[in-house]
Amino acid sequence: MRNPQGGFKSTMKAGNPLLPATLTGVALAALFIAPQLGIGTARAQDRAYPAKTVRFITSLATGSGADIFGRAVAEQLTRRLNQSVIVDPRPGAGGNLAAETVAKSAPDGYTLLMSSVASNAINATYYSSLNYDFRKDFAPISKFGQIANGLFVGPGVPANNLAEFTAMIKAAPGKYSCASSGTGGLLHLTCEMYKKAAGLDILHVAYKGATFSTDIMAGRVTMVFDNIPAYIPLVNAGKIKILAVTTTARSPVLPNVPTAVESGLPALVSQGLFGLLAPAGTPNEIVQLLNREVGAVLNDDALRERLLQLGIEPEASSPEGLRDLIQSEIAKWARVIKEAGIRPE
Repeated sequence: MRNPQGGFKSTMKAGNPLLPATLTGVALAALFIAPQLGIGTARAQDRAYPAKTVRFITSLATGSGADIFGRAVAEQLTRRLNQSVIVDPRPGAGGNLAAETVAKSAPDGYTLLMSSVASNAINATYYSSLNYDFRKDFAPISKFGQIANGLFVGPGVPANNLAEFTAMIKAAPGKYSCASSGTGGLLHLTCEMYKKAAGLDILHVAYKGATFSTDIMAGRVTMVFDNIPAYIPLVNAGKIKILAVTTTARSPVLPNVPTAVESGLPALVSQGLFGLLAPAGTPNEIVQLLNREVGAVLNDDALRERLLQLGIEPEASSPEGLRDLIQSEIAKWARVIKEAGIRPE
């Protein structure tokens, strides 16, 4: 799902303290919200914030569901803030390049991290040495929401639900395989979580990037746990089967697919989690302004409906709520890494 490019102009309402600007940005769709801003004084700024382009630095793959999510929020914030908000992809190093870029940026609110929270939390344990601290070097702004992961298999797999599939795997230890986009990533660790929860022996097959769909469909690799948006067309076309979602509640876009929790594996909970963070030391006025505006965007009915149809579940939070989520995700994935004995390759 690629995003069309577009541009538009926006003018400031009378009494709005933000500076008018000619805007250009990435247009996901016609998602409109009228500006409704009430900004406190940004002590660190000579001019009202934002006075120039705001960048969302991200490691998320262009065209992925998470990338679409980030661009939709950036598009709406552009309209609300009367200033360009753009997505700036910085892939590489398992997400660490993007995180380090933001951690070392000026704490002025113009360089922000569109974080894949689970992936960044995994990196905090998986890598023994990083040039940033995910706990200390960021000022959380708001959660964006989540994207459910699903267990996908090829059409030739005889099992039609998670219980049948688990029994099939257990009956032939070492015969079946689980794909991922790389050792130590969220997809890999979800496989390890499944193995631990169900007592299974499964071969891990690490790919370079998300290039495994063809092999899943052809039966060359048995399964993958991945974000659901990209697979929905394949499921609808009968080219891939989904046996479960690994969230605590069913996905709104796949309401007939049971959760792993419902299927008897309460520990198998894994999903894409997303949030916005600034460098540590960013003025609280800017953090609070961005928190309010992100919340307004994510609560817009038209945007929510559009995203939910794609399998993306928007959900805002307080800065403290995002900080608590980060801490819990770090602890959760640290346990999985330790129990599976995973080390960087």
